Amino acid sequence: MGGLACALALKKHGFDRVEVYESASNLGFVGAGIQMAPNMARILDRLGCWDDIAKEATNIKSTSIRPEGNTNKELAFVELLDIKENYGYPHMVGHRSSLAGNIYEGCKREKVAFFFSTTVESITTFGPKPSFIAQPRHGNAYTVEADIILAADGIKSNCRVSMLKELNADANVEDTGQSAYRIMLKREQMENDPELKELIDSDRVTRWIGEKRHIIAYPVSNKNIYNISTAHPDTHFAEAPSATYTTRGSKSDMFHTYSSFGELCHRMLDLVPEGEVCEWKLRVHAPLPTWVHGSVALVGDACHPTLPHLNQGAGQAIEDAGVLAVVLSKCPDGSPQSINKALQVYERVRKERAELLVGLAAASGKALQLGEGAAKEERDRQFAALRAGKGPVPDKWADGDTQRMIFGHDCMKVAEESFDEIFKSLTQDARL
Repeated sequence: MGGLACALALKKHGFDRVEVYESASNLGFVGAGIQMAPNMARILDRLGCWDDIAKEATNIKSTSIRPEGNTNKELAFVELLDIKENYGYPHMVGHRSSLAGNIYEGCKREKVAFFFSTTVESITTFGPKPSFIAQPRHGNAYTVEADIILAADGIKSNCRVSMLKELNADANVEDTGQSAYRIMLKREQMENDPELKELIDSDRVTRWIGEKRHIIAYPVSNKNIYNISTAHPDTHFAEAPSATYTTRGSKSDMFHTYSSFGELCHRMLDLVPEGEVCEWKLRVHAPLPTWVHGSVALVGDACHPTLPHLNQGAGQAIEDAGVLAVVLSKCPDGSPQSINKALQVYERVRKERAELLVGLAAASGKALQLGEGAAKEERDRQFAALRAGKGPVPDKWADGDTQRMIFGHDCMKVAEESFDEIFKSLTQDARL
């Protein structure tokens, strides 16, 4: 998402030649559901692709938090009816392929050049003309030289490794101790069960929460698909190849993991065909010393991988793209020195916010997965108080103060307004 959004944003800001190198062979119907908050929608609207994305998405109007066990009981119900009024855009959920596909269509309209089935093996030089080794799936490796390299190659980023090696630093990928099932059920699988049909017909995100595990679910693709994602201890990864962070799961293991989650969840999980259970290892890395070196900058999960508990992973990558387009378009000339300073402005605008949300996502996940004890009792007391409209929401994604901080932030406006001051200060620092 970060790479596609960077390409489209740069083209929209007047850059003539933009190339994307993508290891996948195409942008087919892959991935699962994704939540699209107003801070993301605001940028995509400026890039001309939000309307098409929204046509297939679900406008979420509420969230229901339910405990494991009796799944008809609610800990809390939070209405989200004022999101569009307050932030200009609704909070929507959709399919990742719709989000990526519509950004890709925007890129094609803008004549972005794509090189599929091509992996970036390493950065070879960081300036004055940065370059990297491109390895096609079929064929010999070759060197690509550019004016600027924006590395959006994810948690397993080869470019991050190259940058940190050049800087004699590191930020090793860390296990979170958790993994996730990602499940997509079709309407025809659910429509003969009244309770399951009610879920896919709703405009609601539903969370079932228990000790060290939770399930989150919502309808996507014009309510023809019900997206289910989970988080739980990753006890099934002994044989998983570290290069993929995925393993083929079993239905019996999945049922055992969520055995305490009650009949409704069991009926839902039972619809997953045997052999189609896939488990993802959730991984992060420590904050990086920098995102920028020479004329190279890291983007998205390559520099701030975010756990899914705040629904901001793709949103923060797209914020990166919006800011990069602004600062590079305001760069006073094309010299390597000016490019580096513009990229440093990007880091100044984005790094603190992105890393704050990384921490907040991790904390929110822990709050939803508490075991018996005083902390869980206090969390559930806060959930109960919500019924009277009082107090904070322990599920930070639905908390009003957190929403104001995330949804109300216009990163491109901040970049526009702060560029001159930050760029000038960087120039003065370089003279000292």
